[in-house]
Amino acid sequence: MSLRLLQHQSAGGVRSVIAATADGAAFVRGVESLRALATSAIADGIDLAAAVKACGRGAACDIAAELAAGRLLSPIDHPDAAHLVLAGTGLTHLGSAEGRDKMHREAQGAVQQTDSMRMFLEGVAGGKPGIGETGQQPEWFYKGDGSALVAPEAPLTMPAFAEDGGEEPELAGIYLIGPDGTPFRLGLTLANEFSDHVTERHNYLWLAHSKLRAASLGPELLVGAPPAHVEGVSRIRRNGATIWEKPFLSGEANMSHSLANLEAHHFKYDLFRRPGDIHVHFFGTATLSFSDGIRTCEGDVFEIAAAPFTLPLRNELRRAPAKSVMVKTL
Repeated sequence: MSLRLLQHQSAGGVRSVIAATADGAAFVRGVESLRALATSAIADGIDLAAAVKACGRGAACDIAAELAAGRLLSPIDHPDAAHLVLAGTGLTHLGSAEGRDKMHREAQGAVQQTDSMRMFLEGVAGGKPGIGETGQQPEWFYKGDGSALVAPEAPLTMPAFAEDGGEEPELAGIYLIGPDGTPFRLGLTLANEFSDHVTERHNYLWLAHSKLRAASLGPELLVGAPPAHVEGVSRIRRNGATIWEKPFLSGEANMSHSLANLEAHHFKYDLFRRPGDIHVHFFGTATLSFSDGIRTCEGDVFEIAAAPFTLPLRNELRRAPAKSVMVKTL
Protein backbone atom coordinates (compact mmCIF):
# COMPACT_ATOMS: atom_id res chain seq x y z
CA MET A 1 0.00 0.00 0.00
CA SER A 2 1.65 3.24 -1.15
CA LEU A 3 2.44 5.78 1.56
CA ARG A 4 2.23 9.47 0.75
CA LEU A 5 3.46 12.23 3.08
CA LEU A 6 2.26 15.83 3.04
CA GLN A 7 3.22 18.99 4.91
CA HIS A 8 0.42 20.99 6.50
CA GLN A 9 0.16 24.42 8.08
CA SER A 10 -2.91 25.49 10.04
CA ALA A 11 -4.52 28.91 9.80
CA GLY A 12 -2.67 29.74 13.03
CA GLY A 13 0.71 28.82 11.56
CA VAL A 14 1.12 25.44 13.30
CA ARG A 15 2.95 22.96 11.10
CA SER A 16 2.46 19.21 10.90
CA VAL A 17 2.92 16.18 8.65
CA ILE A 18 0.11 14.06 7.21
CA ALA A 19 0.44 10.38 6.28
CA ALA A 20 -1.96 9.16 3.59
CA THR A 21 -2.71 5.71 2.18
CA ALA A 22 -5.60 4.15 0.32
CA ASP A 23 -7.30 3.72 3.69
CA GLY A 24 -7.32 7.46 4.43
CA ALA A 25 -5.12 10.21 5.85
CA ALA A 26 -4.17 11.29 9.37
CA PHE A 27 -1.74 13.62 11.08
CA VAL A 28 1.55 12.10 12.27
CA ARG A 29 1.96 12.66 16.00
CA GLY A 30 4.67 15.03 17.20
CA VAL A 31 6.18 15.85 13.78
CA GLU A 32 6.37 19.39 12.39
CA SER A 33 8.14 18.79 9.07
CA LEU A 34 9.12 16.06 6.66
CA ARG A 35 12.75 17.10 7.05
CA ALA A 36 12.53 16.49 10.81
CA LEU A 37 10.85 13.11 10.26
CA ALA A 38 13.52 12.05 7.75
CA THR A 39 16.36 13.28 9.97
CA SER A 40 14.99 11.17 12.81
CA ALA A 41 14.59 8.13 10.55
CA ILE A 42 18.20 8.38 9.38
CA ALA A 43 19.42 8.65 12.98
CA ASP A 44 17.37 5.60 13.98
CA GLY A 45 18.39 3.56 10.92
CA ILE A 46 14.80 3.03 9.75
CA ASP A 47 12.78 4.01 6.69
CA LEU A 48 10.08 6.68 6.54
CA ALA A 49 7.22 4.20 6.76
CA ALA A 50 8.67 2.78 9.96
CA ALA A 51 9.26 6.29 11.31
CA VAL A 52 5.60 7.16 10.73
CA LYS A 53 4.52 3.96 12.47
CA ALA A 54 6.79 4.71 15.43
CA CYS A 55 5.31 8.19 15.83
CA GLY A 56 1.73 7.00 15.56
CA ARG A 57 -1.22 8.63 13.84
CA GLY A 58 -3.47 11.29 15.28
CA ALA A 59 -6.64 12.87 13.97
CA ALA A 60 -7.92 11.92 10.52
CA CYS A 61 -8.11 14.57 7.81
CA ASP A 62 -9.39 15.13 4.29
CA ILE A 63 -6.34 16.05 2.20
CA ALA A 64 -8.44 17.25 -0.75
CA ALA A 65 -10.26 19.67 1.55
CA GLU A 66 -6.98 20.82 3.09
CA LEU A 67 -5.56 21.49 -0.39
CA ALA A 68 -8.64 23.49 -1.37
CA ALA A 69 -8.30 25.52 1.84
CA GLY A 70 -4.69 26.38 1.00
CA ARG A 71 -3.26 24.59 4.03
CA LEU A 72 -0.93 22.18 2.22
CA LEU A 73 2.68 23.25 1.74
CA SER A 74 5.34 21.94 -0.61
CA PRO A 75 6.17 18.41 0.56
CA ILE A 76 9.70 19.53 1.48
CA ASP A 77 11.38 22.76 2.55
CA HIS A 78 14.27 24.04 4.66
CA PRO A 79 14.26 26.92 7.17
CA ASP A 80 17.35 28.29 5.40
CA ALA A 81 16.57 28.49 1.68
CA ALA A 82 20.27 28.40 0.80
CA HIS A 83 20.40 24.79 2.00
CA LEU A 84 17.80 23.57 -0.50
CA VAL A 85 19.09 22.94 -4.02
CA LEU A 86 16.82 22.85 -7.08
CA ALA A 87 18.42 21.11 -10.06
CA GLY A 88 17.44 18.73 -12.81
CA THR A 89 18.19 16.76 -15.92
CA GLY A 90 16.79 17.07 -19.42
CA LEU A 91 16.55 14.87 -22.51
CA THR A 92 15.90 11.91 -20.22
CA HIS A 93 12.56 10.66 -21.55
CA LEU A 94 11.84 8.66 -24.67
CA GLY A 95 10.56 11.23 -27.14
CA SER A 96 11.89 14.19 -25.15
CA ALA A 97 14.42 15.15 -27.80
CA GLU A 98 11.86 15.71 -30.56
CA GLY A 99 10.62 19.09 -29.35
CA ARG A 100 14.05 20.30 -28.28
CA ASP A 101 15.62 19.19 -31.56
CA LYS A 102 12.94 20.99 -33.58
CA MET A 103 13.35 24.12 -31.45
CA HIS A 104 17.10 24.21 -31.91
CA ARG A 105 16.99 23.39 -35.64
CA GLU A 106 14.65 26.32 -36.23
CA ALA A 107 16.90 28.62 -34.21
CA GLN A 108 20.10 27.51 -35.92
CA GLY A 109 18.78 26.80 -39.39
CA ALA A 110 20.59 23.52 -38.91
CA VAL A 111 20.44 20.55 -41.23
CA GLN A 112 22.85 18.40 -39.25
CA GLN A 113 21.99 16.62 -36.02
CA THR A 114 21.76 19.07 -33.12
CA ASP A 115 23.69 18.74 -29.87
CA SER A 116 20.38 18.02 -28.12
CA MET A 117 19.65 15.03 -30.33
CA ARG A 118 23.21 13.76 -29.93
CA MET A 119 22.94 13.95 -26.14
CA PHE A 120 19.56 12.22 -26.17
CA LEU A 121 20.83 9.34 -28.33
CA GLU A 122 23.89 8.96 -26.10
CA GLY A 123 21.50 8.63 -23.17
CA VAL A 124 19.46 5.98 -24.98
CA ALA A 125 22.66 4.05 -25.61
CA GLY A 126 24.24 4.40 -22.18
CA GLY A 127 21.80 5.90 -19.68
CA LYS A 128 20.81 2.65 -17.99
CA PRO A 129 24.04 0.95 -16.88
CA GLY A 130 24.21 -2.23 -14.84
CA ILE A 131 24.30 -2.20 -11.05
CA GLY A 132 27.57 -0.69 -9.84
CA GLU A 133 28.41 0.70 -13.28
CA THR A 134 28.58 4.35 -14.36
CA GLY A 135 26.46 5.31 -17.34
CA GLN A 136 26.35 8.23 -19.75
CA GLN A 137 26.06 11.55 -17.95
CA PRO A 138 22.89 13.51 -18.76
CA GLU A 139 22.20 17.13 -19.52
CA TRP A 140 22.14 18.90 -16.13
CA PHE A 141 20.86 22.30 -15.02
CA TYR A 142 20.57 24.40 -11.88
CA LYS A 143 17.24 26.07 -11.05
CA GLY A 144 17.94 27.89 -7.81
CA ASP A 145 17.57 27.46 -4.08
CA GLY A 146 14.62 27.03 -1.75
CA SER A 147 13.43 30.58 -2.34
CA ALA A 148 12.33 29.52 -5.84
CA LEU A 149 10.06 26.74 -4.54
CA VAL A 150 6.34 27.52 -4.89
CA ALA A 151 3.63 25.76 -2.88
CA PRO A 152 0.70 23.92 -4.50
CA GLU A 153 -2.10 26.32 -5.49
CA ALA A 154 0.27 29.32 -5.16
CA PRO A 155 1.17 31.49 -8.19
CA LEU A 156 4.09 30.62 -10.45
CA THR A 157 5.62 34.01 -11.15
CA MET A 158 7.88 34.64 -14.13
CA PRO A 159 10.31 37.58 -14.01
CA ALA A 160 9.39 40.84 -15.74
CA PHE A 161 12.12 40.19 -18.32
CA ALA A 162 10.93 36.65 -19.15
CA GLU A 163 10.03 35.86 -22.76
CA ASP A 164 7.82 32.94 -21.74
CA GLY A 165 6.45 31.06 -18.75
CA GLY A 166 5.86 27.48 -19.75
CA GLU A 167 4.95 24.35 -17.80
CA GLU A 168 7.08 21.20 -17.61
CA PRO A 169 5.10 18.30 -16.11
CA GLU A 170 7.37 15.72 -14.54
CA LEU A 171 8.49 13.80 -11.49
CA ALA A 172 11.04 15.11 -9.01
CA GLY A 173 13.10 13.22 -6.46
CA ILE A 174 13.47 14.63 -2.94
CA TYR A 175 16.73 13.96 -1.06
CA LEU A 176 18.22 14.66 2.35
CA ILE A 177 21.97 14.45 2.84
CA GLY A 178 22.80 12.41 5.92
CA PRO A 179 25.40 13.29 8.60
CA ASP A 180 28.13 11.33 6.78
CA GLY A 181 27.35 12.83 3.36
CA THR A 182 25.13 9.98 2.15
CA PRO A 183 22.20 11.12 -0.03
CA PHE A 184 18.88 9.59 1.06
CA ARG A 185 16.00 9.59 -1.43
CA LEU A 186 12.87 10.40 0.58
CA GLY A 187 10.50 9.85 -2.32
CA LEU A 188 9.04 11.23 -5.52
CA THR A 189 6.59 14.03 -6.14
CA LEU A 190 4.73 15.57 -9.05
CA ALA A 191 6.42 18.72 -10.30
CA ASN A 192 6.01 21.69 -12.60
CA GLU A 193 9.60 22.56 -13.43
CA PHE A 194 8.54 25.75 -15.29
CA SER A 195 10.90 27.28 -17.84
CA ASP A 196 11.31 30.06 -20.41
CA HIS A 197 11.19 28.18 -23.70
CA VAL A 198 11.34 31.28 -25.91
CA THR A 199 14.64 32.26 -24.34
CA GLU A 200 15.98 28.74 -24.80
CA ARG A 201 14.82 28.63 -28.43
CA HIS A 202 16.86 31.74 -29.25
CA ASN A 203 20.05 29.81 -28.47
CA TYR A 204 20.37 26.52 -26.63
CA LEU A 205 23.36 27.97 -24.77
CA TRP A 206 20.78 30.14 -22.98
CA LEU A 207 19.32 27.03 -21.36
CA ALA A 208 20.93 28.10 -18.07
CA HIS A 209 19.07 31.42 -18.21
CA SER A 210 15.78 29.75 -19.14
CA LYS A 211 15.92 27.46 -16.11
CA LEU A 212 16.51 30.12 -13.44
CA ARG A 213 12.83 30.32 -12.64
CA ALA A 214 10.39 29.29 -9.95
CA ALA A 215 9.16 25.70 -9.69
CA SER A 216 6.30 23.98 -7.91
CA LEU A 217 5.91 20.54 -6.34
CA GLY A 218 2.74 18.53 -5.89
CA PRO A 219 1.54 18.24 -2.29
CA GLU A 220 2.20 14.50 -1.95
CA LEU A 221 5.56 12.79 -1.49
CA LEU A 222 5.34 9.17 -2.65
CA VAL A 223 7.47 7.06 -0.30
CA GLY A 224 9.15 3.75 -1.10
CA ALA A 225 10.17 2.11 -4.37
CA PRO A 226 9.50 4.46 -7.31
CA PRO A 227 6.92 3.25 -9.84
CA ALA A 228 8.42 2.20 -13.17
CA HIS A 229 5.49 3.55 -15.17
CA VAL A 230 3.57 6.75 -14.45
CA GLU A 231 0.75 8.09 -16.64
CA GLY A 232 -0.49 11.61 -16.14
CA VAL A 233 -2.26 14.53 -17.76
CA SER A 234 -1.01 18.09 -18.17
CA ARG A 235 -3.48 20.84 -19.00
CA ILE A 236 -3.75 24.62 -19.18
CA ARG A 237 -6.94 26.47 -18.29
CA ARG A 238 -7.68 30.03 -19.38
CA ASN A 239 -10.70 31.86 -18.02
CA GLY A 240 -12.08 28.56 -16.78
CA ALA A 241 -11.80 26.76 -20.13
CA THR A 242 -9.19 24.13 -21.02
CA ILE A 243 -7.10 25.47 -23.92
CA TRP A 244 -4.58 22.61 -24.02
CA GLU A 245 -4.47 19.09 -22.60
CA LYS A 246 -2.10 16.22 -23.22
CA PRO A 247 -1.10 12.97 -21.52
CA PHE A 248 2.47 12.49 -20.33
CA LEU A 249 4.51 9.47 -19.31
CA SER A 250 7.28 9.14 -16.77
CA GLY A 251 9.00 6.51 -14.66
CA GLU A 252 12.05 4.48 -15.70
CA ALA A 253 10.08 2.41 -18.22
CA ASN A 254 9.59 5.61 -20.22
CA MET A 255 13.04 7.09 -19.70
CA SER A 256 16.38 6.82 -21.46
CA HIS A 257 18.21 7.05 -18.11
CA SER A 258 17.72 5.14 -14.90
CA LEU A 259 17.06 7.13 -11.74
CA ALA A 260 20.20 5.61 -10.25
CA ASN A 261 22.28 6.97 -13.14
CA LEU A 262 20.79 10.46 -12.85
CA GLU A 263 21.38 10.42 -9.10
CA ALA A 264 24.96 9.18 -9.48
CA HIS A 265 25.86 12.03 -11.82
CA HIS A 266 24.30 14.64 -9.54
CA PHE A 267 25.68 13.46 -6.24
CA LYS A 268 29.17 12.67 -7.56
CA TYR A 269 29.99 16.31 -6.78
CA ASP A 270 31.19 16.91 -3.23
CA LEU A 271 29.27 20.19 -2.89
CA PHE A 272 26.01 18.29 -3.38
CA ARG A 273 26.71 15.99 -0.43
CA ARG A 274 26.76 18.58 2.36
CA PRO A 275 25.16 17.08 5.49
CA GLY A 276 21.71 18.45 6.25
CA ASP A 277 21.05 19.89 2.79
CA ILE A 278 17.87 19.15 0.86
CA HIS A 279 17.92 18.46 -2.89
CA VAL A 280 14.98 18.56 -5.28
CA HIS A 281 15.98 16.93 -8.56
CA PHE A 282 13.68 17.23 -11.59
CA PHE A 283 13.82 14.16 -13.84
CA GLY A 284 12.60 15.71 -17.09
CA THR A 285 9.62 15.45 -19.42
CA ALA A 286 8.68 14.79 -23.03
CA THR A 287 5.46 16.84 -23.02
CA LEU A 288 5.30 20.62 -23.42
CA SER A 289 2.46 22.89 -24.52
CA PHE A 290 5.10 25.14 -26.10
CA SER A 291 5.94 22.35 -28.58
CA ASP A 292 2.30 22.46 -29.70
CA GLY A 293 2.41 26.20 -30.34
CA ILE A 294 0.73 27.32 -27.12
CA ARG A 295 1.77 30.72 -25.77
CA THR A 296 0.80 31.16 -22.14
CA CYS A 297 -0.35 34.41 -20.59
CA GLU A 298 -0.96 35.80 -17.12
CA GLY A 299 -3.92 34.20 -15.42
CA ASP A 300 -3.48 30.81 -17.11
CA VAL A 301 -3.69 27.90 -14.66
CA PHE A 302 -1.36 24.92 -15.03
CA GLU A 303 -2.72 21.59 -13.78
CA ILE A 304 -0.74 18.36 -13.57
CA ALA A 305 -2.22 15.10 -12.31
CA ALA A 306 -0.97 11.51 -12.29
CA ALA A 307 -1.61 8.29 -10.38
CA PRO A 308 -0.54 7.06 -7.86
CA PHE A 309 -0.71 10.66 -6.61
CA THR A 310 -4.27 11.52 -5.65
CA LEU A 311 -4.08 15.32 -5.63
CA PRO A 312 -3.35 17.55 -8.65
CA LEU A 313 -0.68 20.24 -8.79
CA ARG A 314 -2.21 23.58 -9.79
CA ASN A 315 -0.56 26.98 -10.15
CA GLU A 316 -1.66 30.24 -11.77
CA LEU A 317 0.81 32.05 -14.02
CA ARG A 318 1.77 35.59 -13.07
CA ARG A 319 4.44 38.10 -14.10
CA ALA A 320 6.52 39.99 -11.57
CA PRO A 321 6.82 43.78 -11.78
CA ALA A 322 9.99 45.16 -13.34
CA LYS A 323 12.91 45.81 -11.01
CA SER A 324 15.82 48.17 -11.45
CA VAL A 325 19.07 46.62 -10.28
CA MET A 326 22.19 48.74 -10.01
CA VAL A 327 25.59 47.43 -9.05
CA LYS A 328 27.55 49.75 -6.80
CA THR A 329 31.30 49.93 -6.30
CA LEU A 330 32.67 49.94 -2.78
